[in-house]
Amino acid sequence: MNRTRLGAAVCALTVACASRIAAEPRLARFEFSQPHMGTLFRIVVYAPDAETARAASSAAFRRIAELDDAMSDYKPTSELMQLGARAGGPPVTVSEDLFRVLAAAQDLAERSDGAFDVTVGPVVRLWRRARRRHERPDPERLSKALELVGYQKLRLDPAARTVQLLKPGMLLDLGGIAKGYAADEALATLKRYGIESALVAGGGDIAVGGPPPGKRGWRIAIAPLEPQSGRPTARSRIENPKSKIQNLLLRDAAVSTSGDAEQHVEIGGVRYSHIVNPKTGMALTGRSSVTIVARNCTTSDGLATAASVLGPERGLELVKATAGARLLFVKETEGGIRSWALNLPAEGRGPPFASLRAGSVPCSRSPL
Repeated sequence: MNRTRLGAAVCALTVACASRIAAEPRLARFEFSQPHMGTLFRIVVYAPDAETARAASSAAFRRIAELDDAMSDYKPTSELMQLGARAGGPPVTVSEDLFRVLAAAQDLAERSDGAFDVTVGPVVRLWRRARRRHERPDPERLSKALELVGYQKLRLDPAARTVQLLKPGMLLDLGGIAKGYAADEALATLKRYGIESALVAGGGDIAVGGPPPGKRGWRIAIAPLEPQSGRPTARSRIENPKSKIQNLLLRDAAVSTSGDAEQHVEIGGVRYSHIVNPKTGMALTGRSSVTIVARNCTTSDGLATAASVLGPERGLELVKATAGARLLFVKETEGGIRSWALNLPAEGRGPPFASLRAGSVPCSRSPL
């Protein structure tokens, strides 16, 4: 090719690229927040205009509110509470959303040997009362409540989409998985509105889609578990420039942090977490934080609770057995703050956590 033709080709290519860039809409950052599920949900999107961003985020918040109405154990009219009212009776047909969450919960219950168990509701009720009164649950009441706990007492029929609670008085508590599912569904709603670059955060659960324009991923910060004299702030949040904060770089993934940083009570000089061991009926003691990165927020939410109950060693084994999951377990011991990590996608350590794609929650018992 002579210089004239080469110059013309380069010029045509430059014009084509410029035209393509001009045709692509410039995306701006928009942020919205609403209270749902006992916490503040935050949505960050990159959209071509404010109208698109508002329409998409409003639809996502409606989806979260819909799931809260179905899965709350604080609302007597919720689908979950109506299911509990029929405990001890025949199987009950439930919505697709509730069945999906219960199927994911049962799968995790089996894989964690009951460390994660949504039938723990009666025991959780006692500990909520204990936190309000600053006194431990009555041992006799706790013993009776434990008789109603056990994931084997919850039966699912995928073909009929029915749920059966085998013993009267059973109550389900989806506090360790419902917010994660809601974050996943909100993110999926945003994508249906054409929003690819988005983040949904609810409490310690964060689901992210494609990265912000021009970025490799979303920076998510894991605040440290400070010594007892400091502030117990360990949880996942959007990037924070403060010192001692470890940044994760994520795209098309989720992260959840579970611990006693914000929900705990001190009774008789002992610090009790809001997380309850389903087998013993006792709230966890001591100070710890578990951060899980996974393919979707339903998985990361449930795993964070299960690993908290199992402890560092067994929790690490559970996460290793979960495809694509990552872990950071931080615990205060007599010798100081100790940590256990498994392949965290930290900023500056290779590519962003992009190999995992956010997916739907399976309805079968196959691994999440």
